Amino acid sequence: MSELGIGFEVESFEGDKLILNMGPQHPSTHGVLRLILTISGENVIDCKPDIGFLHRGVEKLCESLNYVQIPPILERNDYLSPISNALCFVLALEKAGNVEVPRRAKYIRTLLAEISRITSHMIAIGTYGLDLGGALGGGTSVFMRAFRIREFGLALMEEFTGTRFHLNAVQIGGVRYDIPSSEWIDKAKKFCELSEKFIHDELIPLVEKNPTFKVRTIGVGILPPEIAKLYGCSGPVLRGSGIAYDVRKSEPYDAYGELDFKVIVQNGCDCYSRWMVRGLEVIESVKIIRQIIDGIPSGPISSRPPLKAPVAFKPPENIEVYARVESPRGEMGAFIVSDNTTKPYRLKLRSPSFSNLSVLPYLVKNVKIPDVIAILGSLDPVFGDVDR
Repeated sequence: MSELGIGFEVESFEGDKLILNMGPQHPSTHGVLRLILTISGENVIDCKPDIGFLHRGVEKLCESLNYVQIPPILERNDYLSPISNALCFVLALEKAGNVEVPRRAKYIRTLLAEISRITSHMIAIGTYGLDLGGALGGGTSVFMRAFRIREFGLALMEEFTGTRFHLNAVQIGGVRYDIPSSEWIDKAKKFCELSEKFIHDELIPLVEKNPTFKVRTIGVGILPPEIAKLYGCSGPVLRGSGIAYDVRKSEPYDAYGELDFKVIVQNGCDCYSRWMVRGLEVIESVKIIRQIIDGIPSGPISSRPPLKAPVAFKPPENIEVYARVESPRGEMGAFIVSDNTTKPYRLKLRSPSFSNLSVLPYLVKNVKIPDVIAILGSLDPVFGDVDR
């Protein structure tokens, strides 16, 4: 083998074809993904993703834990939107056990989920210019602005729950924490204002005037709607191909059925459309947060006592139940099989990142090597979510 630049390694030659390893030591795959590319000149003929670098056996691990212990573990899967992991699992348990959730708790869950959606999308928006080799004003300008918004959101989370990332805020029957103070509400309003201003006044005008970004993304990585459905894509990847599917609308959970927001759709089916969906979704998340702040009902935050230590929960015998949520990357689901004990007999997780990543070999056929990174970045996978 011979090295060919940072993160590339030539594996073998076969006629006029060359097998090229992209990653896992590559700046855009940072140790968690290896792409085995078959290339001819600058053109990609085939691509085989090699995954599993972050596999930790989470589903099997959860079979040895009681139901109350599991949500904090699941938050480590999609670590950019931890609350989505815990929420889909808890919703499944509440469905299995017919657990009532107070309205105020539903609103708080939705509030935290939408703040998390914005902070997650800010990573996708900010790092994409870097993935493209310095598009968007050198790459770092948008990156720094996006991460400034993200840091504000994480600070809100820390003040609310005591931690920035793994919130451990969702519990069976409600949430653990109530809104801290009126000062926190004021900060949340400021967060909404800054997020909206960043998208409207900075990001969209910059993109519209940036020919380099457009050349690298428009018409690149075309994903027809029928192929997106065939591979089980969801989230911005699916909506960037013109399909208006969002779990928050198609199967509303928590407070989403009481709130007004649009499902963002772009019809370009390319990297540009997928990236733009995420930007415009930030605006819709801001609308949701403002509605919650203005209309959150009073009342208890849980139908079960706040948990300081694991308390047994046992759903009915031989129940099979599935629940899903709309994470920043798409439909995230949890399928639980119970056996009349305090631990799941089987837990199967539905990962949006895994399904979205599976379409990569289709997208990169016959593209240039630099476009592989542009296409991969537009899928926005999180590999804790892929590998589990």
